[in-house]
Amino acid sequence: MNHSNEQQSNKLSGAEVAKHNSRESCWVIVHGRVYDVTEFMPEHPGGSKIILKYAGKDATEEFEPIHPPDTLEKYLAKDKHLGQVDMSTVEREEKEDDPEEKARQNRIKHMPILEQCYNLMDFEAVARRVMKKTAWAYYSSGADDEITMRENHSAYHKIWFRPRVLVDVEKVDFSTTMLGTKVDIPFYVTATALGKLGNPEGEVILTRGARKHNVIQMIPTLASCSFDEIVDAAEDGQVQWLQLYVNKNRDITKKIVQHAEERGCKGLFITVDAPQLGRREKDMRSKFSDTGSNVQNTGGDNVDRSQGAARAISSFIDPSLSWKDIPWFLSITKMPILLKGVQRVEDVLRAIECGLQGVVLSNHGGRQLDFARSGIEVLAEVMPVLRERGWENRIEMYVDGGVRRATDIIKALCLGAKGVGIGRPFLFAMSAYGLPGVDRAMQLLKDEMEMNMRLIGCSRVDQLNPTLVDTSGLSLHATTVPSDTLGLGVYDPLVSPQEMVRAKL
Repeated sequence: MNHSNEQQSNKLSGAEVAKHNSRESCWVIVHGRVYDVTEFMPEHPGGSKIILKYAGKDATEEFEPIHPPDTLEKYLAKDKHLGQVDMSTVEREEKEDDPEEKARQNRIKHMPILEQCYNLMDFEAVARRVMKKTAWAYYSSGADDEITMRENHSAYHKIWFRPRVLVDVEKVDFSTTMLGTKVDIPFYVTATALGKLGNPEGEVILTRGARKHNVIQMIPTLASCSFDEIVDAAEDGQVQWLQLYVNKNRDITKKIVQHAEERGCKGLFITVDAPQLGRREKDMRSKFSDTGSNVQNTGGDNVDRSQGAARAISSFIDPSLSWKDIPWFLSITKMPILLKGVQRVEDVLRAIECGLQGVVLSNHGGRQLDFARSGIEVLAEVMPVLRERGWENRIEMYVDGGVRRATDIIKALCLGAKGVGIGRPFLFAMSAYGLPGVDRAMQLLKDEMEMNMRLIGCSRVDQLNPTLVDTSGLSLHATTVPSDTLGLGVYDPLVSPQEMVRAKL
């Protein structure tokens, strides 16, 4: 028997795997290897129902966008790794002809060319038409009525400029430093989960875009790529930060933090606005329809997994995290530590008193508490208090949520931010056009930044100051906001069950 035949005979057959298709004995195939997940099923963050759907079958397609490639290595005992399967013996499932997918493929064929995207909103408009429904629902959804998600963007429209004229702005330099790292423009790619839902390469595309434009990428805890893959994709001293969801098991948290530090991460951003994940109804509805008509029959899985992709990946997050934990974090790493998701002046002051290096004023992109104020509004309230105390240089202030134009970046810097985080626009650019999309989105921001710095009368970032903006409109929530046709044009309204039924007729 030659060597390749011998190797083949050591492999499990598809028929053998197919026998293990029940709660009592459940095997699944991922990337040509077989895993016994029977005992793991009750612990699976996404519930046992989805695993049972693929019991005895190839689950690679479902597994890939949601799980980093090292997931099974990390979480499944070695004796549950059963070896390779001869994929030629695995029954191919006949995929039903899906008219929705057919229509989507047709829309992809007729997509606008990349050069027709002139601003960040355009990427969102294209992505909405060409992304898979479940992926779009996960990326675009906000909490509850999505008031905060929309307010994050429209809050910038309540701030007006007071430009200076007759200033020499022939040469404009908008480079700056963030946590000691020199960057070409004052934004960073903020952490967003599940990059592979939008593009099969996932977060490494954002890494490459950030490298080209010399901006910092914040690596998400819930990325589709593994942490090491994202760090390995960085080049020549490219700086990355780590966003951390704190695990109930502090040993795991410590290991993640120290590994990030060893790999060269230059900042630790602890997410503090998500002791429980918000209800994102678009995401929930898309998952609901995915499970088909049998959704009521949970097959004994009594955990509520209806909250879509978000809930499925986040069950490890520790709701008991508190200010008491901060000294411990300061003791386990030398990286600068920042709190991501601060939403009031008092908590900024407390962060300074605790010796933290910064905060991100953020409401999680409007995905957590609806009716939380926008980061830019909180910034306008925080900075005068810090200046009054002489504390403005004791901490670095960042803002995320709703930034869609360079004018938004300039407004945040005028009010005292070091930089802003941008998330969804780069996901949409990546989902629609891959790396060239991310590249163009970043370049558009640079082009806008140069033009608007000139028009406001500033040639350097350190000249941006509060006298250049009028924030009186922020203090009144009832203030009318100029109608924003681009924003309204790409906003995907929430639907009711009645409308869903109508859409299917």
